[in-house]
Amino acid sequence: MRGLEVETLPGVILGHRHIPVASIGCYVPGGRYPMVASAHMSIVTAKVAGVKRIAACAPPFRGGPHPAIVAAMHFGGATRSSCSAACKRSPRWGSAPRRFRRRYDCRPRHAYVAEAKRQLFGRVGIDLLAGPTETLIIADDSVDGEICARLLGQARARPDLAGDPAHQFGKARARHHGEVERLLAILPTHDAARKAWEDFGEVIVCDTEDEMVKEADRIASEHVQVMTHDPDYFLNNMVNYGSLFLGPRTNVAYGDKVIGTNHTLPTKKGGALYRRAVGRKIPQDLHLPEGMTDEASAMIGEYCSRLCVLEGFLGHAEQANVRVRRYGRRNVGYAQAAE
Repeated sequence: MRGLEVETLPGVILGHRHIPVASIGCYVPGGRYPMVASAHMSIVTAKVAGVKRIAACAPPFRGGPHPAIVAAMHFGGATRSSCSAACKRSPRWGSAPRRFRRRYDCRPRHAYVAEAKRQLFGRVGIDLLAGPTETLIIADDSVDGEICARLLGQARARPDLAGDPAHQFGKARARHHGEVERLLAILPTHDAARKAWEDFGEVIVCDTEDEMVKEADRIASEHVQVMTHDPDYFLNNMVNYGSLFLGPRTNVAYGDKVIGTNHTLPTKKGGALYRRAVGRKIPQDLHLPEGMTDEASAMIGEYCSRLCVLEGFLGHAEQANVRVRRYGRRNVGYAQAAE
């Protein structure tokens, strides 16, 4: 997205510029899982955009600041960092000295975070009120059930928090349904994953690619992974999605953690109908091209695996590990970090 000037009529020049906000508050989730990647997605985005004051905060992890989150905040470019049980309100109303109490924009995402953002909205700007994370798989007989069912790794939070935005698995179109049960028996997060799958999972069988596109646009999912004979058909015809992953060599965990797209995406039952990723206010979609090689998939998978294990997202790590095994031909232990 670039600035623009155009002469619409002789002597009439119109245009637009992209000017960053003066201050931003970046929340990095970390109470149950230290989400280091969220520091990259919010703080680095603000830094590159040219925001001058970047306040970053995270909740305590096991009684104190998580060192990896602190490091990510620092190296990401935060001008002020804090750790507080009520950190979502702290950039605007917390215990900071009065000179720091400026109006900050706010970033994602948890049921309590969403409520804090709702209360602050109007006094500060917010990005969006995020809902449960969503994943849609579009698959045909060109891909096996294991690759499809690995997306169960997205179901990772507490099963007793039915309203927690982080733990719904969403909808899946998988050919080999039995693979879901096999993985639910061995996933480290199987308790949360099983409840999420049983309560919210769905298999939708379509007759044609055109019907698949119509269903996908109706669902308007946060994440969509296409693993079919012709992924470009969906790239060229789908319009409602937060991020689109084309082919089996890429996956949602890559986008969530390391590949470079932003994981702060529209959620909440069709949010992609009218919202896009952080920094993209105009309805434009993010997609990861299909042309990833075996070598690239395995290399990115190694980085993704290590970060996921650091954060405690072992199900996400397995999305990366299965590609390191297949495309890098390396033996990685189940739910272990690739070396």
